Amino acid sequence: MKVIVGSEEKISALIAEEFIKQVNAKPNSVLGLATGTSPLGVYANLVKANKEGRVSFKDVVTFNLDEYIGLDGTHNQSYRYFMNVNLFDHIDIDKSKTHVLKGVGDYLAYANQYDAEIASFGGIDLQILGIGSDGHIAFNEPGTPFDSLTHVAELAESTIVDNSRLFNDISEVPTKAVTMGLKSIMNARKIVLIATGINKAKAIKNLLRGDKTEEVPCSILQDHPDCTIYVDEAAYSLVK
Repeated sequence: MKVIVGSEEKISALIAEEFIKQVNAKPNSVLGLATGTSPLGVYANLVKANKEGRVSFKDVVTFNLDEYIGLDGTHNQSYRYFMNVNLFDHIDIDKSKTHVLKGVGDYLAYANQYDAEIASFGGIDLQILGIGSDGHIAFNEPGTPFDSLTHVAELAESTIVDNSRLFNDISEVPTKAVTMGLKSIMNARKIVLIATGINKAKAIKNLLRGDKTEEVPCSILQDHPDCTIYVDEAAYSLVK
C-alpha cells in the first residue's frame, strides 16, 4: 500500500485528480463511490473540474457501496439522496447509469444481483473508500468474512454513534444496511481510501501496522495490489 499524508484539502484534491485521470483515460469508466463526510471534498473538486470542462462523466457508470435499510431515496439521510445532492445533480452524468443499493422494497433481491451487475460492466476501475473508527469499510463491521459479497449488515453500536451526528437523534439512525462485501470491494482494480481526524487514527494504525484479521475489516486492503491510503496528520499520528 502507498500512503500519502497531507491536509484534508490537499488529499481531497489529489484523489479527485485520480478520478479525473481515470475518466479521461477511459470515458466509460466504472467508478465505485462512497458516502459520509470523508469524500465531500473529493466530490466538490470533481464538480468544479466538470464545470471547467476538464472532465466529462456522460459515459461513466457508478456503483455505490451501501444504503441504509428503511430509508428510500428521497430521505435526506439516504445515500441516494446524498449522491444526488453532493455530486450527480451537478455533473453531466446519466443518472440511469448510477447505481445505489436499495433500502426499501425489493432491497434484498437487488442486493443479491449487485455483484453480478457490477461484473456485467466489466468491474470497478476505481473505488473510493472511507473508514470507520473501528476499521470498518462500507458497512462491513468487525467479524465480516473476508470472502463476503453484497449483503445485509447489522450496524455496530460504534457505527450508529458515529453516524448519529447526521441525524436529529440517535434513535433515528437505522440499525441495518445493505452493503458491498469485502470481496466485492477487493475486486476493484484500484482503490483509494481517505481518512481524516484523530478518531480515525487507531483504524489507520491497524490498517498499516496491524495483522490481517476479520476483526479489523480494513486490514484486507493489505492484500490489494493497487491501494493508496490518503490521510491527514491527525489520522496518521499513531503510525508515526
